Amino acid sequence: MDWAYLLNGFHGRIGRQTFWIAMGVLTAAEIVVHLIADEFGGERLGAIVDLAFTYPEFAIALKRAHDRDLPVWLLGIFFGAGAVLDLFTVLGLGGSDETPSMLSLVIAVPFAVFGLALLIELGFRRGTVGPNQYGPDPLAKV
Repeated sequence: MDWAYLLNGFHGRIGRQTFWIAMGVLTAAEIVVHLIADEFGGERLGAIVDLAFTYPEFAIALKRAHDRDLPVWLLGIFFGAGAVLDLFTVLGLGGSDETPSMLSLVIAVPFAVFGLALLIELGFRRGTVGPNQYGPDPLAKV
């Protein structure tokens, strides 16, 4: 598995297995870094960690969306909303865990529903059979 390509490239296609392995490793790393960040810096440092992991998560999800032949703007909305929520936290506009701001809730609730739908779309549905505009089928026999 080419990790540099998975975490940095925005071209090509990946299958479901590669998607789940890459997201699993990335999520495990993010949880560890989050625990450390929360211990030292609280919610704001945790939001900065979220922002740092947005780039590689987007790269992996984009390649999977390419395999599904989905429009890029769908991922842009999802990752953009996540970045806005993190920026609210960094700037102190998101409220707290006990009393989140209304603005954060207005973004976070649809964000969670859309995220679940996106996870099902990217993680469980088969990609486009054969080549598409983003490259060859990753499951095709070479």
